[in-house]
Amino acid sequence: MDSIAEQAVCTAAAGEMPKFADGSINLQELFRQLAESVINAVMDAEAEEMCSASGNSRNGYRPRTLNTCVGMLNLRIPRFRKGSFFPDDILERYQRTDRALIAAVAEMYETGTSTRKVQRIAERMGIDRLSKDQVSSIARSLDADVEELLARPLGGLDMPYIWLDATYVKCRREGHVSSTAIVTAIGCDADGWRHILGLAVVDTESHASWKEFLERIRERGVEGVQLVTSDAHEGLKRAISEVFLGAAWQRCAVHLMRDCIGAAGSRALRRRVARIMKPVFRAKEADQVRALYHLAAEMLEECCPKAAEIWEEAEADALAYLDFPASHWKRLR
Repeated sequence: MDSIAEQAVCTAAAGEMPKFADGSINLQELFRQLAESVINAVMDAEAEEMCSASGNSRNGYRPRTLNTCVGMLNLRIPRFRKGSFFPDDILERYQRTDRALIAAVAEMYETGTSTRKVQRIAERMGIDRLSKDQVSSIARSLDADVEELLARPLGGLDMPYIWLDATYVKCRREGHVSSTAIVTAIGCDADGWRHILGLAVVDTESHASWKEFLERIRERGVEGVQLVTSDAHEGLKRAISEVFLGAAWQRCAVHLMRDCIGAAGSRALRRRVARIMKPVFRAKEADQVRALYHLAAEMLEECCPKAAEIWEEAEADALAYLDFPASHWKRLR
C-alpha cells in the first residue's frame, strides 16, 4: 500500500504544480490532486488483485465524484467484465460527501447556524448546491453513530471515578433555535482509561433529568463507582447519592473557585480571591492541603466574607479527593 501511495504522489507531483494568478502554490488544489491520485491508485491495485485471484478481467472505468474538505475528487471506479467492483473500504454506496464534511455541516446546522450560511460555507468546501432538505439529511446522517455510542453496553467495566457536567449551547430543536442543556458523563476505569459513558439533551438541570440520565448509565452496566466529581447543583448531588449508593462526592475545584470569585465585588477583589485559593490545590501532601485550606479561609474572611462562607461550607466535599491515591488527585478534584 505504501508503494502505491508513493507512486500516486509522484504521479501527481510530476504534473504542473497548481498555482494562483500571483504565482503562489495552490495548496488546497495540490492536496485535492494528491488525494484523487492516491484513491484511484488504491482502487486500481485492489481491482487488479481481485482479477488475478478470480480470473476475471477489467472493462474500463465508471466515473464517480466525491465531495471532500479539499474539494471535489473525480474518481475512476474499475469495471469488471463479470460481476462488479465497489471499494467499500473507501466509499460508502451512494455517498457523495466524505465523513469530515458531513460532520462539519451537521455541526453547523445543529448549533443553529442559518441554512443560508451553511449553504455558503458548504460551497466553499466543495458542494456546489445544498438545499434545506439536504442540510437536514446530512445533519441526521450521524444519528446512527451517536446512537451506537450512547447505547453500547458497559457491563463488566469497573468505573471507580466519574465526572459529570453540563453546558448550555444553542441547538435547533423542533424547528427553532434555543439554549439547551447538554449533560455529559465521563468515567475512568481501573486501568486509567477514560470512557464517554453518556451524553444527553435535557430541558433543565433538574433532579429528575439528572437521575434519569444517571440511571440509564447504571443500567448499561457501570459498576464499582467510588467517587463522582461535579459542581454543587443540588438536584445533581441528590441524584448522585440515589443512583450511586456509597460513592463519595467530590465538589469540582474549578466550579468552587468560580463560585467564590463570583461572590467578590470589584475586579481587583476577584483577582485577590483567586490568588488566595489557587495554592491550596497545588499542594502535594494531604496535611499541607488541609492547612492551606484553613489559611485561605482566614484570609478570605478578612477580604471577602461571602466568598469565605462558600469556601468553609465546601471543605469536606472539596477535599474528598484526599482519601484516594495521591497520583490521582490532579484529575479527581
